[in-house]
This record gives sequence, C-alpha cells and structure tokens, in this order.
Amino acid sequence: MLFNHSVSAPLLALSRPVKRLVVLALDLALILASVWAAFYLRVDQTGLPLAQQWNVYLLAPALAIPLFVRFGLYRAIFRYTGMAALATTAKAVGVYAVLFFSALLLFRWEGVPRTLGLIQPLLFLLLVGGSRAVARFWLAGWSRKASHAAGRLLIYGAGEAGVQTASALGVARQFVLLGFVDDDRSKAGTSINGVEIMAPEEVADAVVRMGVTDILLAMPSLERIRRNEIINRLRDLPVHVRTLPGMGDLASGRVALQDFQELDVEDLLGRAPVPPDARLLARNLAGKAVLVTGAGGSIGSELCRQILREKPRQLVLVDHNEFGLYTIHRELESLCHEHTLAVGIVPLLGSVGNFERLREICQLYRPATVYHAAAYKHVPLVESNPAEGVLNNIFGTLNMARAAMESGTAHFVLVSTDKAVRPTNVMGATKRMAELVLQALAASTAVRFALPDGTQSDEVPNQTVFAMVRFGNVLGSSGSVVPLFRKQLLDGGPLTVTHAEVTRYFMTIPEAAQLVLQAGAMAHGGDVFVLDMGSPVKIVDLARRMAQLSGLSLRDDANPGGDIEIKITGLRPGEKLYEELLIGDNPEGTAHERIMKAREDFVPWPELVPVLVQMRQAAIANDDAVMKAILTRLVHGYGPQSAGALPA
Repeated sequence: MLFNHSVSAPLLALSRPVKRLVVLALDLALILASVWAAFYLRVDQTGLPLAQQWNVYLLAPALAIPLFVRFGLYRAIFRYTGMAALATTAKAVGVYAVLFFSALLLFRWEGVPRTLGLIQPLLFLLLVGGSRAVARFWLAGWSRKASHAAGRLLIYGAGEAGVQTASALGVARQFVLLGFVDDDRSKAGTSINGVEIMAPEEVADAVVRMGVTDILLAMPSLERIRRNEIINRLRDLPVHVRTLPGMGDLASGRVALQDFQELDVEDLLGRAPVPPDARLLARNLAGKAVLVTGAGGSIGSELCRQILREKPRQLVLVDHNEFGLYTIHRELESLCHEHTLAVGIVPLLGSVGNFERLREICQLYRPATVYHAAAYKHVPLVESNPAEGVLNNIFGTLNMARAAMESGTAHFVLVSTDKAVRPTNVMGATKRMAELVLQALAASTAVRFALPDGTQSDEVPNQTVFAMVRFGNVLGSSGSVVPLFRKQLLDGGPLTVTHAEVTRYFMTIPEAAQLVLQAGAMAHGGDVFVLDMGSPVKIVDLARRMAQLSGLSLRDDANPGGDIEIKITGLRPGEKLYEELLIGDNPEGTAHERIMKAREDFVPWPELVPVLVQMRQAAIANDDAVMKAILTRLVHGYGPQSAGALPA
C-alpha cells in the first residue's frame, strides 16, 4: 500500500494535459508492443522489422491514436474508469481492427501475413483494456480493507442503483462496503461481487457485529410510504442514515463522502404526495401573464418554478432583494433553455410598500394572475419591528391588490399562514389583517381607496377574484427549523428547541406551492383556503429524530456520555406552543382532498377604510400601542399584553 501511494500520488498531482500525454505515450508503446508480439506469434520473429514490415509499425499508431482521440478516450479519468469506458475502448479498437485488416489486404506488403490483421488488434485490445483496468485498481487504491476509509457502510437496496453506488464507492475510497440489504427475501444469502446481501431483520445484528457506521439508502424509485417505514426502522440504530446522490454523480464515478445527501425533509416528516390536478394548475397560468411578488423568497421562488412548467406567456418576478431576484431569474432562464420553454421572464426590483412602482408594473405588463408571496414572516423580528410588519404585510398587500384591480387582473392569490389564526404575535396579526383587506375588497363591486392627503381615490370597479391560501411551516424555507438543526448537528450541537411541548404543522415547499396554485384556481372571490397539513409534529421529536438518523446518541440525564444534547431555550416573543389553521369550525371540502375552504368573518370595506387610515398613521409614527390596539380589536384572538386601549 505504501508503494501504491508513493507512486500514484505524483501521477495524480500532474496537470490534466500532462496526464493525457502520459496516457497517449503508453498507448503508443502498447500499439508497437502488440505489433511486435503479433509478428512473434505468427512468424516467430524476434528481431527488428524487415523491409516493408516497418510500414505496419507506422500504420498501427497512425490509425489507432486518431481513433482514440475521436472516441474521447483521452478525456476519461483512469481512476474513474468503469464498464462504459471499457466498452467505448472496445468499440474504438473494433473500428481500428477493421481499418487495419483492410489496409493489410489492400497493400499486401512483403513479409506481412494477412492474419496479422486479426492477431494484432486482439493483442492490442487485451493490452489497452488491461492497462485501463490496472490503472483503475492501482490509482484508485481499490480495496475494501483500506484502513483510511471514512466509514463502514451498508447499502440498503441491492438493485441497479445499489450496485452502481458500490462500484462508485470503490473508486472513491470513502467507505468500507460491508454488505447490501434488500427487501427481496430471495436475494438474502447471495452476494454481489463478493459482498453479502442480507435481509432487513439482520441489519440490527450486523450493525453491532460488523461495526457499521453508515447506511446508504439506494432505492430511488421506492414509494414514499415504504421508504418512511424503512427509515423509521433504522432510526434507533447508532448509524448515520443518508440517501443516494444524484445519478449524474454516480454515472461520472465521482462520488465522495460529501456527495451523499442527508435524508430529505420528506423522509423525516413527509407523507405520500397527492398528484396535482393538471387542469387546476394550468387554469390561471397557461398562455397568460403571471406576476409573483417575493419571487426571490422560499415560497415565491418555488411558485415561479411550478408556474414555469405550466407555460405562461410571461412571468413577471417582483422582489426588493436584489440577490434573491438575480438567483431565481438565472435559474428560470436555465430551465427555459433546458426544456425549450418560450416564456418571457421579467425580473423587476421593487418594494410592495411603493404603490406607484406596483401600479407602473401592473399597467405595463397587465398580469392576468398575481401571487402575492412578499411578506415579513419571521415572528421574533416582526415582533421587534411591528411598524415595518404593518407597512409591509398589511399595506404591501393593499398596494398590490389596488394595483391589480386598477389594471384589470383576473385573479389575485395571497400566500397566508396558519399564524394568522388567533395570533399571539404581530406577524400573524398582520397576515390576518391582510386577509381581512382582501375579503373586504372581494365583497365589493367597486371601492374607493384612502389617499395619503386624506382624500379618497376615484371609484375603482372590482373585476378581480381575490383568494387567500393559509398553511403552516414549509420545510427547508428560510427560517425553517430543519436547516437550523442540520447546521447545529454539523457544529456538534446543542440542538435548540424553544419549548418541550411546542408543535408545528409541516409541509414541503413544492407541495405547498402546488396546492397554492390549485387552490387559487378554485376561487370564486373572498375564499380563504386552508391546506391539509397532516398531523402536527413536536419540534423536540424532530430534533431527536434528526440526531438519531445522523448516527448520534442524545446526551441527557439518562445518558450523560451521549454525543449531542437538546437544549430548551424558552419561547420567543410572540411564539405559540400550538398553531391552528381555522378560526371557525366546519370547513368546507373542495375538489381537492388536501384543500379546504374556511368560513371566516370579515369587516365590510367602508368600515375598514378609516381603521386602515389610522393604522397607517400609527405605523408611520411608530406608535406600537395604537397599532396593537387596532389589531386587538379587528383580529380575532389577538391579545398581546402590550396592547393598549384604542384611541377615539
């Protein structure tokens, strides 16, 4: 092993062009050696070539080297060589054999038997193929017993993906592969390339007996329900459970420890997805101009991805975050190019607090559908900055709704939150106020808006269908607990939980975005849709599960020698123990099994206008007491301790 390292390390350190020259020189030597060997085997000649035999030594490399270049054999990386590369080598040598044999038949050089055209290509194939195989084993250090491997691994799944992963692991030298696990009982006791396949019930014993540190799930096509069953069974084992990297990484052979992915959030908390209704998705999108506010955020960007698939005529992205807008614009342009989509993508910087900018955008692009995802959503931050929360969440929504109405937008969908239900924080209360604004507008055939100078606008006819979609936490979004826990796991802990009893509803970002689009398509005006979030999850249980699946034991009173602890930090300002999705009772069902319609009271627009005027004045003056007093009066269930009496 020392010799292997001392020789291979300098070779691997060479630049790519130098490595290619080395390989080309090796092939040239192998070509000439195979010609010499062919003469030796055919005519028992061991000395130098005679007369026209020199032509064969010139012809062979003149044919082989250009063919190898044409077949891309010098772009391959020896230590990542697999069956596909060896098959390409065989094809190149096959073409070479045909040309070489044809040349010998054509020229009939003196002292050159025609059968040399059969013998030499076979010898050349053995030599060049063997050189590639030896290089793979030698340079990659192919050994399951490598003492420097990063971990001791079981691969769950002995199908094509599992075998391909095992092959890639061999060249990556990141793990010692100890065995496969497969649900197919007929495979138990057999082996793949000398590696044993075991049944699922043998895993727990194997982990202890063989010192397994990692289990890799190599079942990309397995149904979600069965996948979750397997993960739950592995959860209590002291191993790090991860999932298969992308097939592109596998195909290239460049699989390293960092390429293995942590379990998806769907694996931790998810449920079997319900296929979207294609007609609902396309109804308000296909061939139309669509506008998304907050397009650079977690929800807004996923809405944009889903909308793009429905082939709108134009997709207008609005965000005040320059980098977020730039990032999603680049991604969407790349998707359009990849899938040949003729969608005009327009990135526009702008704040929902600037009505004139929103009016200009809507008048210019005339969106048929608007998805309003721009909002401040971080509970403690908004609690500390209530005026900004009011101006952005309430009046940003009002500004966008007014601009949409004036430009004749057909559908307007507000992305709301479960924190709007009986809120204990300013963020949730402002989102409920935003819902009240849209409910009041939806109930009016025409409205007048209060202007900054104290007057009212001309009457604006309302032809817009307003809808709100309310749901809980989305996994992986900015501020979500899952990426926070992952970072804390990498840092060695502790995992911080605000309260031992705090629970939340969770949904993946793609599922939430799809349901928002489908719910908006079912709206008739003023609808408050509620997404079925499944069962609530205790945050402390989520932390415990993530630690266990990372192969870490919990440190507590019962196990003081554990790897990582869970620390209770206390509820943050405005934070609730439990979230709700409904204010009233008896939600109505809809055409979609995971979308319900809530029955929520609202304040008519004429009564709401003077309250909004007072609220805006209080926000501009940064008067927390007045703002919270208004929210207390209008938002059902909101009652902060700091709320004062509403001024006359």
